[in-house]
Amino acid sequence: MFDSISDTTAIDTSTKAGQDQKKLKDDLNQFLKLLVSQLQNQDPLDPMDASEFTNQLVQFSSVEQQIQANANLEKMITAQQNTQAASMVNYLDKVVEAKGDEFYMLNSQAVATYTLPAGVETNILTVQDASGKTMFTVKGETDPGLHRIGWDGSKNDGTTAPDGAYTLVVSAKDADGNLLPVQQTVFGYVTSTGVKDGNVTVTMGDVETDMTNIISVEQPIIASAPAAP
Repeated sequence: MFDSISDTTAIDTSTKAGQDQKKLKDDLNQFLKLLVSQLQNQDPLDPMDASEFTNQLVQFSSVEQQIQANANLEKMITAQQNTQAASMVNYLDKVVEAKGDEFYMLNSQAVATYTLPAGVETNILTVQDASGKTMFTVKGETDPGLHRIGWDGSKNDGTTAPDGAYTLVVSAKDADGNLLPVQQTVFGYVTSTGVKDGNVTVTMGDVETDMTNIISVEQPIIASAPAAP
């Protein structure tokens, strides 16, 4: 009669609210067992004060209501994520610009941008593969502002890198040799969308990014890769 957390209000235990509800139910059952034991063994001439355990039952009920509210909120968030994921389908086979330094070269074409602060004295751009191995190195711009670089897969050894995931490392330093903060973006063709760890994501080849990182949808202008120094 005291078990207010009934199966009719059960929540999916794979969710945070469901896990909280299961724990609350276990705690309530333990509390009721202790209460029954105390009632059975109380002194008839000095009965227990009912107000204390009544207040505890009220607290259990309040927590249950909060968990139910959280469960409803989780459902709303999930529905919103599904809606966002569905809308991201419109990005398939299109080119997006996203914050980040990892890009996917497709058909020997890749484009990235970097924005420099004032005070850059030297700047070296390095393209690395997924294992961190250097593929290509070139001197970068030093003027403050936005700069765009294209890469056609040309490697330092004269061969051509295959299509795949790469990272552009921008080493912009001041006169004292200190690294300066650089903002970077990459361009890529969207090949799939989905939800991962509660976040809506888009995938560009082997490169995955959060939807919140997307800046724009456009056709990039592929620049010629600058000659190595």
